[in-house]
Amino acid sequence: MSQKKKKIALIGYRLSGGGSDKVMANLSLFFEKQGFEVDIIIVLNEVSFPYSGKLVNLGLLKNKSNGFLNKWKRLNALRKYLEQNQFDFIIDFRFRTKILQELILSRFIYNTKTIFTVHSFLIDHYMPNNSWLTRLMYNHCFANVALGNEMKNLIEEKHQLKNIVSIPNPVYLEEILEKEKENCELKFHFILAVGQYENEIKQFDKLILNYADSILPQKNIHLVILGNGDKTRLEKVISDSKMTDFVHLLGYQNNPFKFMNKAHFVVLSSKNEGFPNVILESLACKTPVISFDCDFGPRDIIENSKNGILVENQNWQKLTEAMNEMIVNENLYETCKENAFESVQKFSLEKIGQQWLYLLNSK
Repeated sequence: MSQKKKKIALIGYRLSGGGSDKVMANLSLFFEKQGFEVDIIIVLNEVSFPYSGKLVNLGLLKNKSNGFLNKWKRLNALRKYLEQNQFDFIIDFRFRTKILQELILSRFIYNTKTIFTVHSFLIDHYMPNNSWLTRLMYNHCFANVALGNEMKNLIEEKHQLKNIVSIPNPVYLEEILEKEKENCELKFHFILAVGQYENEIKQFDKLILNYADSILPQKNIHLVILGNGDKTRLEKVISDSKMTDFVHLLGYQNNPFKFMNKAHFVVLSSKNEGFPNVILESLACKTPVISFDCDFGPRDIIENSKNGILVENQNWQKLTEAMNEMIVNENLYETCKENAFESVQKFSLEKIGQQWLYLLNSK
């Protein structure tokens, strides 16, 4: 890069909760360390992740009505800010479902080299189903970043975009190594699941039933679920399955790593993913993972019987068997635990950050 500091704007919904928001926060740390002048622009006033750079919180302009005029006010504030600061790059981490708004942003407001990221198998959360519109909005930009080659191929085949690049999510090992040491107050043995309660993609209701059918309750190994959302539906499933004493909904946690560190293993029961941070973070805590082989991500991280168990996608019987196996097969468990940390080194923030630097310097 030249002697003059490059300016980069990272745009996301918030600095809390979601996987893409965590990636944005992590990359802000990397880019500032590399000498970039970093601005993080968020739409919602929610901040809990560590980050670097200047925070521009458009969520402070949001009122209770969130009507057209208020949305226009925030959009105009964004336009003025981008014009005043003349960034070298803009990277957009948001999901993008409002076509007219996104067309205005991509063609008229984002005024420099722009990179759009796609963080889910459900690519229509980021690009219109209509391929002509998608090409209109995204074929002219600097790049579109998918989280793996399968996602890259899916976008290319569906929309014929010519500027798709594959870069997986990074894991910020230094943060995890520090925070996993904090005391976890739970006094029982447990396995762990992490995600939004309201998001049916995580399928926690089915996971609870499968846990109830496993040998884990008999072994006095509990199930802990971390995440935000309405607990009502899951609490009914817990009650109906008579698992009230064994399944615990602990809500959103600013430090999930202390739970991952103490968990016997982490389980991912999603319908689909993008490139699940929870698998990376769990393995960084030296905790094995059991996951469905869903699209996309788990198969790129989990080496079957080496750092976890990859289960045939949506085969709930096999998931129960895998959970049982990880309890009764001590050799398998110790092997997976021993290999966990080393298996995520290739996804470290430093190594994935270098892929981002290569992209920024590529044109």
